[in-house]
Formats: sequence, structure tokens, C-alpha cells
Amino acid sequence: MLGSGLAALGVLAFPGVASADQRRRIVVAADGSGDVTTIQAAVDAVPAGNSEPFAILVKPGLYHGRVVIPADRSHLVLVGLGRNPADVIITDDRANGTPNPAGGTWGTSGSASVTIDASDLVVRNLTLSNSFDEAAHPEITNRQAVAVLARGDRLSFSHVRFLANQDTLYLNSPNVTTFSRASLRHCYVEGDVDFIFGRGTAVLEHCHIHSLDRGSTTNNGYITAASTSLANPYGFLFTKCRFTAVAAPGTVYLGRPWHPSNDPDAVAQVVIRDSHLGEHLQAAPWTDFGVWPWRDARYFEYRNRGAGATVTPDRPQLSASDAALYTPETYLAGWDPSCWS
Repeated sequence: MLGSGLAALGVLAFPGVASADQRRRIVVAADGSGDVTTIQAAVDAVPAGNSEPFAILVKPGLYHGRVVIPADRSHLVLVGLGRNPADVIITDDRANGTPNPAGGTWGTSGSASVTIDASDLVVRNLTLSNSFDEAAHPEITNRQAVAVLARGDRLSFSHVRFLANQDTLYLNSPNVTTFSRASLRHCYVEGDVDFIFGRGTAVLEHCHIHSLDRGSTTNNGYITAASTSLANPYGFLFTKCRFTAVAAPGTVYLGRPWHPSNDPDAVAQVVIRDSHLGEHLQAAPWTDFGVWPWRDARYFEYRNRGAGATVTPDRPQLSASDAALYTPETYLAGWDPSCWS
């Protein structure tokens, strides 16, 4: 049955991951029916320096605990074996301000439930979550709680849910001079403040971007907080996506420009095109971040629709000729993840 399940998910298309090849796959099951019971144990079992596809197959269940995929565990194929992404949930519950047993607090990067430093990673059909409960911890004021910190290159996510509140999805890179790329297809990203952020290059295609309600009548958060290097022409591209919310109409911003450590060369680059925008968006949906004005960032829209897509002078639009320069192909710069989506 496992072989037929893999075929349905397309996993058998990866060289070396056929069901008969026991050496290059490991099954995770929280109930003990697999090879290991935790995601981290599966990652640790992959040979260091791995250079061929290695499948980590996760049976339905809740998997609680921090997961770190180091740079020498590349070419992993992480697949949930449930009927839908909600059947496999990988989560932890640390925030920026949560005390770290080693001293101090975890910080934003340290709060990540899943940290990905490896490259050439494929993730399919599961949920990646940070379940930190803001209401249960009023003593913690630094509430950034990352579900995924992605620093590797050529990361492909398909039919994956990313769940948290503030700082859900941290699309970053190893350093400011490295431009890491990620592809998200048919994914669901949920949060409230700056919940898709970082200096990485990412294409979100056919994704559902959902803003939560913080209970405000004026400001229920910011979808993006890109910190793209000025040397990098490509930050975040949203194409053929759907933006929804449970928040009140006109209370959510598309983004604000994050300048980590007040770096003047971190100049946000975000394009939202051919997408459906809901009524939850502010009429002027781009806003300043402290002393950093949004008009100095590289924000553009093109051919969007929906109640939240009204074109105004506060919403820079691409021309048709310029739009041809901002496509998944240009953002991903020769890497084509489509065969694994």
C-alpha cells in the first residue's frame, strides 16, 4: 500500500526513491509504526553530505518539536502521507521572547519550528506550524513566532500549509550576498503581522494568503515585510494568488519595507500580479516601516482584481512591457521546480 500511496503523490518520480529502494527513504510515524517517531530523527538519519534524493515519508499525526535541517542534508523529499496537508502537522511553540534554557530568549530566528539550511529540498502535502499562544502568554511581549525559517536555495513547497500569527514564513538566505530561491505552489499561508518576510527570492503561485483578525478597526497587520538586498532585482512575486481575511474591511496592509539593523541597502521588492485581492486590504495598502518610507521600496501590482484591487496613485502599477520582466522564470533564474509540484 505504501508504494501505491507514493505513486499517487508523485514521489516515485524522484530518482532513487522508488518504494523498492529501502536505502533512500525513511518512514516517520508518531504511533511507532514507522522507522522513527520524530521528524528530527529522520533528518538525522540522512547521511551527511547527501547528494541524491532521499525521501522522508510522514504518516498522519501531530509531530511536536523543533526541526533543523542542516546544510549538509540537501536533496531531501519531505512528504506527508495523509489525504490532505492537515493530516500531517509539524509544529513547535516558541516565540522570540520565550526563555531559552541556554540563557536569554530564543529571538526571532531561534523561534522557528522548522529551520531549513539545506538546499534542493522538496516539501509536499503537510502543515508547518508555530502554535505559540499569544493570549496564554501575556508576559511575552516579543511575539514573533516563526513557523519556517528557510535559508537554503532551490526550495520547493507544494500543497503545504504555513500557520502562525506574527512572522509565519521567514524567507531568507545564509547572508546578504547570497540570493536563495524558493517556490511555493498551491500553498496556504496564514498570519497577521509581517507574516511573509525576509531577504530571500520567492515565487508564490496559485497560493492562498490569509490574514488573521487582531481585533482592530484600523490596522490588522501586514502581509509582507521584505528586506530584499538592493543588489537583488527579485524579492517576492505573488502570481495567480488569492488574498483573504477574517479581519475587518480596509484594515490589512500588503506590506511594509523591513530594514534589518537599519540597513539602507535592504530595499523591499514585491510584485503582486494576476491575483484576487479581498476587501480586507487598506485603500493605500503599502505603508512605511518606522523611518523607512514605502515609496522608496520596489512595490508593484499588475492586473489584480477583487474588492481590494482598486487602482489609486498609492498603488504603483507595472506596464504590460514591464510585467513581462517579472515572471516566475525571471525570479527563479533558470531553476525550474515545476516537475516536482
